[in-house]
This record gives sequence, structure tokens and C-alpha cells, in this order.
Amino acid sequence: MKEFFKRYDDIREIKKTLAKRDWFLGTSGNLSIKVNDTPLQFLVTTSGKDKTQHTYDDFLLVDEFDQSVWDESKKPSAEAILHRLIYQNTNATCVLHVHTIANNFITKDYPHQDKLTFTGIEIIKALGLWEEDDEISVPIIKNHADIPTLADAFLPHIKNDHGAVLIHNHGITVWAESAFEAKKHLEAYEFLFQYSLQGSQKSLLINN
Repeated sequence: MKEFFKRYDDIREIKKTLAKRDWFLGTSGNLSIKVNDTPLQFLVTTSGKDKTQHTYDDFLLVDEFDQSVWDESKKPSAEAILHRLIYQNTNATCVLHVHTIANNFITKDYPHQDKLTFTGIEIIKALGLWEEDDEISVPIIKNHADIPTLADAFLPHIKNDHGAVLIHNHGITVWAESAFEAKKHLEAYEFLFQYSLQGSQKSLLINN
């Protein structure tokens, strides 16, 4: 039980931090943290909640069928299925999804451009890449309105215990082995997007 409350506190603190950055406009975004492996259970944001407000029912405990364990009157985020697929296929323990202007606009050339590759920017080290010429690529997938179809498009990109996927005109989903790492990676990707969009030498920073 102690570990459950620690995980709960971790994801609540991340929610508060991201809310201060205005990354949850219009109730958008969803966050989760895994609390049990067998059976799979994770805390995920409640659907339709104002994430700039902080209450004790901001998160629901859901099972491997994306169903609320304790309170069936409330629904988890519609994209809880993406979080569940990540937990079922990796050792990740935290998944973060936000909609920002930068992570939407950076996908504008999809489907001609189905990934973004960044190199030569110091913040890449936050993603665990330390060599001088290291690069990081982020896949872009179609923004399917049907969530199971979106999940089918998302699944092939779940390859490692940490990663990220951009959804065209929608947002980014990031996952990692801990809440700290997931938050750090999300911040690094958002920095890359904003830096590249604002930089006068964009063509030198993003390889198509």
C-alpha cells in the first residue's frame, strides 16, 4: 500500500507541474502510472476533468481491460488503451500525453514526413544519448478518431522501455521506466519541438 501511495503522489506532482505550464488546455492530455504488474493495474486521469484543478478523484485505478477498479461511475481517459498497451509490452511505469501548440505544429507535414529526427542539440542528452553526433527520431502517426484504430497504428512503435510517438495534429505520448524519466523525456521532446520551430536554421536541426 505504501508503494501505491508513492506512485499516486508521483503522478499527482507531475500533473501539477505540467498544469502550471498550460499543457492541459481544454481538459486535454492524459497521464498514468503503473501500480501493479500482475494483475496489471495503473492510475490514469479521469475523463473530462479540468487538469488545472487538483482533487482526489483526478485519477482512477484501472485494470487490464481499461475498466475502473473502484468507481464504475467515472470513466478513465479514452486513450487509456494506449497506456495499457505500453505497460503490457514494456517495463515502463509511467506514460504522459500532452497537447501543445509546438507538438501539433511540428507534425504539419505528415504524411509526407512520418518521423522527425533531431541531432546536434544538447538537450538530447536528457534522452540518454551522450555521443557528439547522436540523433533521436520520433515517429508520427495518423490521428484516427476511432481509438482502437489509433491503438493499432500506435502499437508497432512500442519497441523499448522508453519512447515517444507523435500523433498528427493531436499530441505526443511519452513513456519511460519511472515517473522522473518520463517527465524528463517529455520536457526534452517539447524543448526540441519549440527550439526547432522557433530557430531560424530549422532545416539544419531537423532531418527529414
